[in-house]
Amino acid sequence: MQALKILIYIHAFFGGLGLIAGIISIFGNKGGIKHRRTGKIFSYSMLISSLISLVIAKMPGHENLFLFLIGIFTIYLILAGNRALSLKSKTKADLIDKLISGTMLVTSIGMLGIGMIGVIQGIDNSILYIFFGCFGAFMTVRDFLTFKIFTEKKSAWLISHVGRMVGALIASITAFLVAGLHIGTVSVWILPTILGTGYIIFWNKKIIS
Repeated sequence: MQALKILIYIHAFFGGLGLIAGIISIFGNKGGIKHRRTGKIFSYSMLISSLISLVIAKMPGHENLFLFLIGIFTIYLILAGNRALSLKSKTKADLIDKLISGTMLVTSIGMLGIGMIGVIQGIDNSILYIFFGCFGAFMTVRDFLTFKIFTEKKSAWLISHVGRMVGALIASITAFLVAGLHIGTVSVWILPTILGTGYIIFWNKKIIS
């Protein structure tokens, strides 16, 4: 139990650090020094926090499949968001890019299956598996489309970067509301993603124009 508490504290520390750095980064001048520095702090902090969450969600007496899968989702968002930056200097997506997105696509399909079975069996909050499974599948399919067109569509890498990194920030905000403030309702899980998606759409239109 002592090890579990230590892991939770470390997880919470890096999650909080990532949240602060992410908020600073998103409101800073895109591409500026502050944006890049806080973006790195955000990325590393969220990766550490998410990796620890995978361990916590598998520890005896603390098993939680949903949080384990959300941890994988967050890791995907961070990795894919940062890998998108490399697309501006590449002629094609490499195996690592495809593995990251492919792994999340398989995970998303698994979440959809678990959610549908849960809904049929009347298990509480099964809709969350379906919601995040659909969201993950949508984003990963978009990844593979981006891999095909990014050399012709010069803004594709930036659109992918913004979408994935904002998605990771949404995950950190949701974690703060659910774990930090102990508000675990379905609406609290879903609403930040809906609002964040609106922000992503706004930026996509701004980039394209």
